Amino acid sequence: MQQEQSLRLFKRGQASSATLIFFVVLCIVLMVVDSQTNWLVPVRRVAATVITPLQKAALWPRNVVVQISNWSNAVELAKIQTEEAQRQRIGLTQLNVQASQMAAENAQLRRLLGIKNSVIIPSVAVEILYTAANPLHQTLVLTKGAKDGIAPGMPLIGEGGIVGQIQRVTSSTSEASLITDERITIPAIVLRNGLRVVVYGSGRPGRVEVRYLALGADIQEGDQLVTSGIGGVYPAGLAIGRVSKIENNSAQGFVSAVVEPSAHPERYLHFLVLLTEVTHPQGDSTSEKENEQK
Repeated sequence: MQQEQSLRLFKRGQASSATLIFFVVLCIVLMVVDSQTNWLVPVRRVAATVITPLQKAALWPRNVVVQISNWSNAVELAKIQTEEAQRQRIGLTQLNVQASQMAAENAQLRRLLGIKNSVIIPSVAVEILYTAANPLHQTLVLTKGAKDGIAPGMPLIGEGGIVGQIQRVTSSTSEASLITDERITIPAIVLRNGLRVVVYGSGRPGRVEVRYLALGADIQEGDQLVTSGIGGVYPAGLAIGRVSKIENNSAQGFVSAVVEPSAHPERYLHFLVLLTEVTHPQGDSTSEKENEQK
């Protein structure tokens, strides 16, 4: 009883078969007519006009999804391009800094070459390997050592004049104390009048001192000091610095002068070691050299 009352969506019989055949024949006829004539062009236009809104409505969800996807891809692409541009700017900045640094080093090397050609004493060009972390002494560790002919006691010079003195050497490195180190003393003369003095390291950066001068000593602010050559350690004529201050101590009966060094090792990386004939002033330096050679 329930089966007879159920709705049949597709009815079978001769009428349905005839209808199907009719529509098949009609489709074939329409295709032939459309391919051979232009009779159906107005009908196609009307049909397209009627169907277009339906097509747009059907495609709207897809278009929304495509637009959202394109917008997301555009944002991601913009982010990637921004990061790449930032990396390129950083890279260009680093290249500019490196180029400027290399240009400055090349200029200094050319000036050192001029100094080397003007000094009759043989010399070796060295570079700072690192600054020794020693709170008591101001020292530089250099890239060349005993195998390059460097020995303790040899002077280290730069563009402005004398920088320091070699204290210790190994086969491939050397350690130099700056003239501001308290262990360094340099025989000098006042270039203006030839007064012989001794320059002492003060233990403070950018300052050396002339001590124990008589109260009537002819030394003035602005006087230029150069090495005297006495003792044979430092060749004569190397610039040391200029007197910046005179300190009178009448109670103790002597005069002191503060000297600003003419060389500035903190500004440069390359220097010259003068290969002078010196004895080894420190036994530990000699033993260190021998142990390294062994």
